Amino acid sequence: MLYWMTQFADGGGIFNLFKYITFRAGCAFITALIFGFIFGRPLIDLLRRKQGKGQPIRDDGPQSHFSKAGTPTMGGLLILSALVFTTLVWARLDNPYIWIVLLVTLAFGGIGFADDYAKVTKQNTKGVSSRIRIVLGLLIAGLATYAAASFHPAGLTGQLALPIFKNALVNLGWFYVPFGMFVIVGSANAVNLTDGLDGLAIMPVMIAAATLGIIAYVVGNFNFAEYLGVHFVPGTGEILIFAAALFGAGLGFLWYNAPPAAVFMGDTGSLALGGALGAIAVCIKHEIVLAIVGGLFVVEALSVIIQVAYYKRTKKRIFLMAPIHHHFEKRGWAEPQIVIRFWIISLILAMLGLATLKVR
Repeated sequence: MLYWMTQFADGGGIFNLFKYITFRAGCAFITALIFGFIFGRPLIDLLRRKQGKGQPIRDDGPQSHFSKAGTPTMGGLLILSALVFTTLVWARLDNPYIWIVLLVTLAFGGIGFADDYAKVTKQNTKGVSSRIRIVLGLLIAGLATYAAASFHPAGLTGQLALPIFKNALVNLGWFYVPFGMFVIVGSANAVNLTDGLDGLAIMPVMIAAATLGIIAYVVGNFNFAEYLGVHFVPGTGEILIFAAALFGAGLGFLWYNAPPAAVFMGDTGSLALGGALGAIAVCIKHEIVLAIVGGLFVVEALSVIIQVAYYKRTKKRIFLMAPIHHHFEKRGWAEPQIVIRFWIISLILAMLGLATLKVR
């Protein structure tokens, strides 16, 4: 919104700064961070009053989790509020990719909110049925993928870009929409499965968002894209502002989510943030790179899929408990130990994802 102030730039001056994506991205980060610090505690107090017993705790979960009973959930509202406000203030609102990513984030946040609300009011861990969540998620993701593809350059529409290989494209045609649906919904649910320990999901999300934001800035800049040999997608550079806002909002939330957590993000936050990562990847044509950058989320999701499939076939378990972070809890790892080690893995994977820009 503040981009309009560039009209006051006459041959330079302070208003000229608003033309630069990097300047507005820095402002977006600071704005979202301050927003989180200001409204975090009031929101937590409100959630605690409204929810009473807080988020229900799984009966079959690790014993250490029972001490978390009464902790309010839906803390994702803080992240979403900071993210939406900041993006609307600092991003160019005539950019279609901003709206695609923002609306996907809000839509998945709405699904998560309904699920959290059902859990809190009924005081059980079931919430909204998984079938309804998947169907709604696929519908949202399908519309978002179709919209993104319609704004992609003619030579990239329906194409899957391969990392590392220069100018390598796979023509998916109409199958690109189902593929994009899988990326977005898969990302949303993978982040949702990862959100099981204090601070575990939010930092990897921030790392992934920052990485994808940098890639978005590169592929949206013709000179950078040409130099690095990546596909140029005009307009995607603006996504860096959204990513910076997400990083700032996440950091503000982490202040209250750090062990012992004063609030959980809930499905309101995890589904929204996972959907956001998937939508960004689709918009910038780096869907496969998302699987590298968000490799931690992939492993968490695969651990559940493998556990369920193996148990149905053999009535035995591969992991002591799935998702895999609970397996390590059962092995005796302390919660902060798991969280910090998973953060380190996320950072390593992010570096590998960024390396794909140069290794071609």
